[in-house]
Amino acid sequence: MKRKTIVVSFSLALLAAGAMAQRVGRVVSPISENALRAHIKFLSDDRLEGRGTGARGGELAALYVAQQFEAMGLKGAGAKGSFWQPVSLVGVKADPKTELRVTGAKGSEAFKFADDYVAFTGAQTDRVNVKADLVFVGYGIDAPEQKWNDYKLPAEDYRGKILVMLVNDPPATAEEPDLFGGRRLTYYGRWTYKYEEAARRGAVGAILLHTNESAGYPWSVVRTSNGSWRFDIARTASDKTPYLAIRSWMTDEAGHRLIKLAGLNLDELRKQAASRDFKPIELNLNASIDLNSEVKHVQAPNVVAVLPGRDPKLRDEYVVYSAHWDHFGIGAPDKRGDTIYNGALDNATGVASVLEIARVLSQLPMAERPRRSFLFLITTGEEQGLIGSEWYSLHPVVPLNKTAADINLDSMNILGPTADFVPLGAERSSLKAVVDQIARERGLRISPDPRPEQGSFYRSDHFPFAKVGVPSISLKEGNDYIGHPKEWGEKKFKEYNDAHYHQPSDEYHDDWNFAGMIQEADFAMEIGKRVANLPTLPKFNASDEFAKNSKR
Repeated sequence: MKRKTIVVSFSLALLAAGAMAQRVGRVVSPISENALRAHIKFLSDDRLEGRGTGARGGELAALYVAQQFEAMGLKGAGAKGSFWQPVSLVGVKADPKTELRVTGAKGSEAFKFADDYVAFTGAQTDRVNVKADLVFVGYGIDAPEQKWNDYKLPAEDYRGKILVMLVNDPPATAEEPDLFGGRRLTYYGRWTYKYEEAARRGAVGAILLHTNESAGYPWSVVRTSNGSWRFDIARTASDKTPYLAIRSWMTDEAGHRLIKLAGLNLDELRKQAASRDFKPIELNLNASIDLNSEVKHVQAPNVVAVLPGRDPKLRDEYVVYSAHWDHFGIGAPDKRGDTIYNGALDNATGVASVLEIARVLSQLPMAERPRRSFLFLITTGEEQGLIGSEWYSLHPVVPLNKTAADINLDSMNILGPTADFVPLGAERSSLKAVVDQIARERGLRISPDPRPEQGSFYRSDHFPFAKVGVPSISLKEGNDYIGHPKEWGEKKFKEYNDAHYHQPSDEYHDDWNFAGMIQEADFAMEIGKRVANLPTLPKFNASDEFAKNSKR
């Protein structure tokens, strides 16, 4: 009862915060800094215990968001008119004492959990005991449009095996500078694709060989992201989707030791794998792992709310704003002994921004509202592999063919206003014209993704929308911070990525510059308003990879 009282009274206090106008550049924004700050401080407080998927702190975060929407007068879009869209999940937490033993002609070695490798099971059971031969499959990619196939052996050579593969895409060359998008990471380079492809080949497991450069983040991120609870959508009896009993990552140093057991050199194998002529290599190694896991079945909700548009003919079409409420909960301690992964930037800031956009739009008189309606989607399980948005794409609460666009907000700008913006994915669809027009009016530049090798378009909740044919963007600030030298933004990004991303130190600080967050949230709000007023629904460009999935 005490907890509930705290949440409700906090909601009322935020309503009283009002909508003090904030001047950012050429725009006076109704987005309230006080409200943003209060939302973030609450959602990232230690008492929410890192908002873990399926944990009490995560449930409190979802409840808090739902209460905010209700206080604004929005309607629930979930079951029986509620704000909940339950997502059926199975969580597994591997025993950290588990060793991976690999034996070959050059000897045997036991690899240590967390220090050398991490693993979790996709079997959704409390124990898997795997003994299997290892096959090196290069980048583990089969991409006909690139005339690239790393699976040149007969199909039976992968069944029941553990496939060892490299992270990222094959590197571009002087002869083919646009191979797999050049610097831009494609979906083939994502760990999710590699696990999916290995499962489709009948493998029993996969080991991804990590480097900081190829993954785009240090081993500490892999360790914390995979060393505690991992969730998947619960399988049903009729679900025939293949899965891996063992999904694993391994450090670069441990990878060298593993390949050395086969009498080979990992650096040399990387060179071979960078060629279309590469053929998988049976390593003549056998791996064994007896993985015990805690297992729990949970219903971890997406929060869904609707604000009707003004036009009777168009109000059954929707513009979606999305952000994820989850983070990593309680996990391994950092060097300070802190075990709470607060996720203040990632993604209390995005949730706070969507809440503020919803508040501002909900206060518009009906005659001034955009023509189409808005759906506000605050997802679960994003950190687990975009699970909540994936579930939504399979079980939409409004028809996908009437969903105009998804505008996703994840890890907002806490450093100050920028002279440019990076609307990830806008160039793929007619959304680009909308974004470009707003930027011109506000005297801002639209910049390309400054770090295309990170594959950011495939790493947040807009991606499942794109996969089912809904034009989508994830709005990010640019790198040109007003009042700072050009290299300052990149330096700050590297500091965060190396030291705080997916770590307990991602915490709220009073010295954050909210002018940048207000600028970004206001830009996102304007995109949504204009899309809601377009005469026709946005479309993917005919040449885009997602155009074929459009239901328009």
